[in-house]
Amino acid sequence: MSRIRGSTRVVAILGDPVEHSRSPAMHNAAFEALGLDFVYVALRVRRADLGQAIAGVRALGIAGLNVTVPHKEAIIPFLDRLSPEARAIGAVNTVVRRGRRLEGYNTDAEGFLRAVRDMGFRPRGRHAVVLGAGGSARAVAHALVQSGIRRLTILNRHLARAAALLEGLDTRGVAIDVGRLALADSPDGVFSADLIVNCTSLGLDGKTVPPFEIKSTRSGCLFYDLVYGPHPTPFVAAARRQGRTAENGERMLLEQARLAFRIWTGRAPRLAVMQKSLRRGHP
Repeated sequence: MSRIRGSTRVVAILGDPVEHSRSPAMHNAAFEALGLDFVYVALRVRRADLGQAIAGVRALGIAGLNVTVPHKEAIIPFLDRLSPEARAIGAVNTVVRRGRRLEGYNTDAEGFLRAVRDMGFRPRGRHAVVLGAGGSARAVAHALVQSGIRRLTILNRHLARAAALLEGLDTRGVAIDVGRLALADSPDGVFSADLIVNCTSLGLDGKTVPPFEIKSTRSGCLFYDLVYGPHPTPFVAAARRQGRTAENGERMLLEQARLAFRIWTGRAPRLAVMQKSLRRGHP
C-alpha cells in the first residue's frame, strides 16, 4: 500500500460484523494500481451507534462508504440524498461525499445481475426464490423485477418482513409469493424455481446453511449465495453435491465494488487487480 499522508482520502466499510470483509484488500489494491491517494478501512459499527458513526463520517471528512449488514436500510435517514435506484430499493450499500452532502447509492442490484448473467441466467420469464428480506434481498428483488422475472418468491423467518420487502417495488406483471423460510425445505416451495438466491447471513460462519430442499429443484436450477469466501459456502457446497450449478458471492462483490469505486473516484478500477487481491485470501 502507498504511504498514507495528510492528503490521503479515507473510504470505509461500516458493518457488524465486518472483520471477515475482503473489501479493504480489494479496494486498496485497486487504489494503488491507479496511483490514487486513497485508503480503505473496515469499521465495526453497532446498530445502536450508527447515527453517531455517520456524524463522525461528516466531521472527519471521510470521502465515501460501503455499507453492509445490518445498516443498509437503517442508514437512509442519516443521508442527504438518495440515487433513484437506492430510493426504489430502499437500501444503500455505497455513500459518497459531495461537498457537505452525503449521497446514497445502491450498486448491489447491478452487481447481482452481472454475477448471475455470468452464470448464464437470464431473468425474463423465469421463477426466482429469494431467501431473506434484508437490504441485500431488497436489491436482488429489485434487480429481478426490473429485468422481467415472471415469478418471484420471497421466503424469510418473519413473514411480515418478507411482505414489507415488496413495499415500494414496482411489481406490476410479476407473480409474487411470500412465505416463511422453512418453506424452502419443502418440494412445494422450490420445485419450479430456476434460481435460488441466499440473501441471509447464514453461512458467514462457514457452518450454517438456510433450509432448502435441493433434490426437489429442477436439474437446471441455479444457486447463488451472496455470502462469499475462499472456499464454497455451505449453501454452495450442498447444492453442488446434488449436481446443481452454484456459486458464492465473489463475482457480485467484484461487480458492485467496481461500480462503487467509480462513484468515489470517477475512475474505472482494474478488475483483474481486485480479483487477484480477493483470491490471495486476504481478510
